Amino acid sequence: MDQQIIPVRRALISVSDKTGLIDLAKLLAENSVEILSTGGTANALRDAGIKVVEVSDFTGFPEILDGRVKTLVPQIHGGLLGRRDLASHQEQMKQHNILPIDLLCVNLYPFEETVASGAGKEDIIENIDIGGPALIRAASKNHSHVAVLTDVHQYAAFKEEMKQNGGTTIQQRRKWAQAAYARTAAYDAAIACWFAGQAKDIFPERLNLSGQRKQILRYGENPHQQAAFYMNDEQRPGVATAQQLQGKELSYNNLNDTDAAFEAVAEFDKPSVVIVKHANPCGAASASSLSEAWDLALRCDPVSAFGGIIAVNRPLDKEIAQKIITIFSEVIIAPKVNSDALEILSKKKNVRVLETGAMPDPLAQGMTVRTLAGGYLLQNRDNGRPSDFKVVTKREPTEKEMEDLIFAFTIGKHVKSNAIIYVKDKATVGIGAGQMSRVDSARIAAHKSAEAAQAAGLEKPMTRGSVVASDAFFPFADGLQAAVAAGATAVIQPGGSMRDNEVIAAADEAGIAMVFTGMRHFRH
Repeated sequence: MDQQIIPVRRALISVSDKTGLIDLAKLLAENSVEILSTGGTANALRDAGIKVVEVSDFTGFPEILDGRVKTLVPQIHGGLLGRRDLASHQEQMKQHNILPIDLLCVNLYPFEETVASGAGKEDIIENIDIGGPALIRAASKNHSHVAVLTDVHQYAAFKEEMKQNGGTTIQQRRKWAQAAYARTAAYDAAIACWFAGQAKDIFPERLNLSGQRKQILRYGENPHQQAAFYMNDEQRPGVATAQQLQGKELSYNNLNDTDAAFEAVAEFDKPSVVIVKHANPCGAASASSLSEAWDLALRCDPVSAFGGIIAVNRPLDKEIAQKIITIFSEVIIAPKVNSDALEILSKKKNVRVLETGAMPDPLAQGMTVRTLAGGYLLQNRDNGRPSDFKVVTKREPTEKEMEDLIFAFTIGKHVKSNAIIYVKDKATVGIGAGQMSRVDSARIAAHKSAEAAQAAGLEKPMTRGSVVASDAFFPFADGLQAAVAAGATAVIQPGGSMRDNEVIAAADEAGIAMVFTGMRHFRH
């Protein structure tokens, strides 16, 4: 039975997306298939000159409740669920005048699109499909005998099945059934999430996740790992929604790092550049132009920038493009790429160039999900920005120092903990990331800054006269003292350590200014 090819003699078609509908129906008509349909789909078929039988005429039961009940009748569900290989089913179908249906073609009311459009509650609820999911699940359960199409992209495979076999094979029907259940699961998840949102329940008792596969990747973080890229319904400008203008296929690590870079550069209002390597910024700057910001960001760590990800928050122009191609980069992402800039970048055909059309809102609400053994960790996106800055030292920061402190603390939100960031003139001059000890992060950042200064031909490390940010409090004074030794004149940190008084005393002894934010930015 598994290898049986099922001919298609009767089909039920009811679609909201009518793309490809007429071509599909013409193929069925050419193969003498009886077509059952309802409402707008039936009208579209008739207008195209295709013979169609209204479901209400077929069942003898009229549409009621403003079309809410059309196909929820035994003649339809019995025709989809009845097994052809069971005599008892065949007898009951004959007894109740139920005819078999061999093909179901249904795509659902556009619930997700209606929500995204900003429609009101009544419209959204009316676009919750009831009959469609019921039909799809019935046909999918009986896929040994019934083919089910739930996406216009499946029509080509169905046409090929009909051409090659005169019917559908079990192998293909299984694929369509799996896709059908995935579709109804995602649909129900979207509805559940909407209801949770209406109830302001950000952590519902049961978590529903769904995504549409965009790309099967060559491999994951490492070549021995398999990976794929899925999109959810959040239309946030970024790597998921971007148009790739040139370059090789994006890898797992490319996608992860590009997302990190674009989210970081979106934090700033002035023309800004962020360079990311292994999910950590290795250079960031804001300036009067992208070209100037590029020079400052690259100077922070030119060694790590090799093979990095470049994100900008302005249209990528010719001037910065000419500078970017002088080093090897993996990905460039921008809200827009000017044509003359793209022409320059085309000389490096392997570099991936992405255009997003817009910048993401760093203050927007959103959720992040991380897997762990046996479950998930769910939290809202870190969109926090401190607004209550408290000077805790005898010396207050200057206006310029305060601007740099805020810049440094903002970048620190995007650096893996423990994070220490030195900044001067709204440009990072040293970054220490991902260390188990905060003092080690401070020392590593200073060491890398000294190396970068030497490479740039500067007389002294760039941390001299800089400010420094820590993503979390200094548990001891040693981390602060390491920053002072590197040349920092002001520091910003959340505060909240049981040894805050010791750290404040150390800052006062060194004659530097220190600001508490009351907000930390761990990033693991």
